[in-house]
Amino acid sequence: MLRLTTFLFFLLPAILFAQPKAAKLTVEKIMRDSKWIGSSPANPFWDADGDKLYFDWNPEQAPSDSLYFISIKNKIPQKASIEQKQEVVNSNSIQYNQKRSAYVYSKEGDIFYKEIKSGKTHRVTKTVNNEFNPVFSFNDKKIVYTSNQNLYGWDIASGETIQLTNFLTGTDKKEKEKLSDEEKWLKNDQLQYLKVLKERKDKKRQSEIYDSSLPKNELKKIYIDDKKTQGISISSDGRFISYRLYKPVAKRKLTIVPEYVTESGYTTDITGREKVGEEQGSSQLFILDCKTDSLYEVKTDSLSGIKDIPDYIKDYPKEYEKLTKLNAVRPVIYTNASWSPSGNNLVLDIRSQDHKDRWLALWNRDKNNLKLLDHQRDEAWIGGPGMRNEGWIDENNFWYQSEVTGYSHLYSVNITDGKKKTYTSGKFEVQDAQLSNDKKYFYITTNEVNPGEQQYYRLSIAGSKLERITTLTGANQVTISPDEKTIAILYSYSNKPWELYLQENKPTGKPEQITHKAQSEEFNSYSWRDPEIITFAARDGATVYGRLYKPENAKPGMPAVVFVHGAGYLQNAHKWWSSYFREYMFHNMLADNGYYVIDIDYRGSAGYGRDWRTGIYRHMGGKDLTDNVDAANYLVKNYGVNAKQIGIYGGSYGGFITLMAMFNTPDVFAAGAGLRSVTDWANYNHGYTSNILNEPFNDSIAYRKSSPIYYAEGLKGHLLMCHGMVDENVHFQDIVKLTQRLIELYKDNWELAVYPMEGHGFVEPSSWTDEYKRIFKLFETVLKKN
Repeated sequence: MLRLTTFLFFLLPAILFAQPKAAKLTVEKIMRDSKWIGSSPANPFWDADGDKLYFDWNPEQAPSDSLYFISIKNKIPQKASIEQKQEVVNSNSIQYNQKRSAYVYSKEGDIFYKEIKSGKTHRVTKTVNNEFNPVFSFNDKKIVYTSNQNLYGWDIASGETIQLTNFLTGTDKKEKEKLSDEEKWLKNDQLQYLKVLKERKDKKRQSEIYDSSLPKNELKKIYIDDKKTQGISISSDGRFISYRLYKPVAKRKLTIVPEYVTESGYTTDITGREKVGEEQGSSQLFILDCKTDSLYEVKTDSLSGIKDIPDYIKDYPKEYEKLTKLNAVRPVIYTNASWSPSGNNLVLDIRSQDHKDRWLALWNRDKNNLKLLDHQRDEAWIGGPGMRNEGWIDENNFWYQSEVTGYSHLYSVNITDGKKKTYTSGKFEVQDAQLSNDKKYFYITTNEVNPGEQQYYRLSIAGSKLERITTLTGANQVTISPDEKTIAILYSYSNKPWELYLQENKPTGKPEQITHKAQSEEFNSYSWRDPEIITFAARDGATVYGRLYKPENAKPGMPAVVFVHGAGYLQNAHKWWSSYFREYMFHNMLADNGYYVIDIDYRGSAGYGRDWRTGIYRHMGGKDLTDNVDAANYLVKNYGVNAKQIGIYGGSYGGFITLMAMFNTPDVFAAGAGLRSVTDWANYNHGYTSNILNEPFNDSIAYRKSSPIYYAEGLKGHLLMCHGMVDENVHFQDIVKLTQRLIELYKDNWELAVYPMEGHGFVEPSSWTDEYKRIFKLFETVLKKN
């Protein structure tokens, strides 16, 4: 009889053989074989009627994602047919009437109207023109939409369409005929001595006077000169129309990005963006009273602080003195115009063009002036999550988000008495908010539980009671159904990629997983690390959050790598699947090869409030750099990492910090890899850079302190630079200029790897593989020297 132990001995190899072989991580596997990871669902949206949830997904590993859907009754994902793709209406694109008995939407450049009870859909337009932005107005009797920079109204009862605005380019001022003295004498002479000529002129004049006295059914002409109309909106009663006139800069100087590898064999030029500091266009806001044909221009000269000079100008005494004497109204940008439910009130969201101020103001139609409701001043720049979230709770109360306390929170202001109500408070951020259909609740997403988590709540407006609805640890990104009974949740954890869940929209709801990632057995066989979330004190006492990857069999004297995330204002030390998934896998591979890896949310990162967000103001490469240096010191102190065997790497903003580290703290980092790095901030775009560093011509101090090209002489260690030659974001010019600087400085131990067909974000697996093989080789060669 076969003994049990013998049976198990023979069976054991078979069991082991049946198990999937544990994946061995290599650069080739991580960067080249994307299929083994699988496909996560993305971009979920409900259809207009709330019956189906649509999302992008690719479980079949096709060349690109397909549109899938589930129904509330049948929760099995199905691929949408071509007909379903064409017919689906995204609930995010519809506008309801006040009773929510009908909605309107635009689709493929035409307007549609649907009655919910009958289910009948009416086609409002069918033209070759592009009609868009439909809304209900005239007390829900008309549908108003935009076409060819004008508003049109479709009467629901009669089907009649009328034009509501008549914007015309040019000017209504007729230039007077310019006559020479000789011509003037001749003209007067003819009229004085030729009777018939004078009689005809008088008759013509009388006819013009008579015609002008007759009632006319003519739409008011509004001449806009050489400007462009933007943001046209109409009040719900149809009486008022607001719009912006934008005057672009007459001559814009745009950058050129050469493309060397082309089908034609010729180098072609891609027209790029402008550089920071280029002159910006100007905006005006007008309001048309359709009842009286009166046209009002909104003036901002009464706003508190509108003439205040930014503090940084004090570093330039002559300029400060000049601006003080000038005492000018600063140019502004009108970011939003919100009409109240009745159409009687209008709240404007106004930002200063220098990014320092935000005003919420009520337009007084009787006096054509502004009543200040809220003013936030930030000597760095106005920003933070949810700063575009705002709207009407009722006719008298307007809600919005503000960073006035240092964290983005939810408020409302009464337009009658100016009293404000605070709905949330504390050292956490409200990252998203929307008002419920019945306007009794806010649905909000916050990181109150932990800076590295996103949880979803319901907040009572009347009692400010907060109820938590999501429970899964990590990130819960919620999309609410139109009837608000169900939520779709994109959920992930640190080592678990995104999956789609459904749940009842209430605190007792239970999440039900809908999708399951099409991961390979090999992917699942690897034990992906759940990086430890750690904190340490920076040199100024601030608490820094980070992710830590530890090697197995850790012991003192091992090397380490500091990873610097890109984008600046981005969070990566969190408890969900990172958008840097390749880097996450690379960090697992580094840990397998005996490295500690730390990845921190340095100063300027998202998720930690205003002071953290603006900690890089006027000095990029200041506290954001020292935070990463302090991270390296933390590893030395707490884990015995060899202080002479620490590397650093990152892309975009992370590449910028890598260069600053290698140039300004060369004794801390023995090796660095800067990928698609900014080397001179004066070369970058206006929207991002002018927030943080102002403009080169008026704050040269900030640009001089913040650009790596000025510090290249400090390089001591080994530097790898990688850059795509068709980068339309951080131009290849940046790395070329730094390369020339390193040559002129006779620097050693650096190399440049270029990728002729890649932009800012690589798309070819071969490019990713080549880049990360170089990074790994750099660390293995330099950081593991005996």
